[in-house]
Amino acid sequence: MRLVAVDGPSGAGKSTFARVLLSALVSAGTDAALLGTDDFATWQEPVRWWPRLREGVLEPLRLGRPGRYRRTEWPGGVPVPGASLDVPVPELLLLEGVSAGRRSVARHLSGLVWMEPPSAAVRLERAVLRDGESSRRELLRWQLFEGTWFRSDRTRRRADFVLRT
Repeated sequence: MRLVAVDGPSGAGKSTFARVLLSALVSAGTDAALLGTDDFATWQEPVRWWPRLREGVLEPLRLGRPGRYRRTEWPGGVPVPGASLDVPVPELLLLEGVSAGRRSVARHLSGLVWMEPPSAAVRLERAVLRDGESSRRELLRWQLFEGTWFRSDRTRRRADFVLRT
């Protein structure tokens, strides 16, 4: 299985780009699947959930076995444990979301796409439009966290492709 990450800050267009890329790959005959990090993250754990993804999905898929994980759902903007989902083994897995291309997975990536974000103000308004006005305060905290995370992880420097949105 090949693994391609689409990473960048919130509101940068990662999900939109990943869906377009998935559609193009499937149309070209590639057995591809898309998994978003929003299925794992919470406001309190923006990136510490990685072991759940690695152990439940990435390691089994790498070994040619289906994966399984419990999805985080967001009713009313509040994260709660949701349904358990099976992940069949695709030829190519697109992993999309904040920290998808983190340093600890870099050696397993076939490619890393960095979505170069617009201004923080534009990103915030895009995210509020997506998540609702009640999320604005959490999204502001999230943006501060992201800045620290990406400076530390240096994700953009490792990107194979940088797309400006």
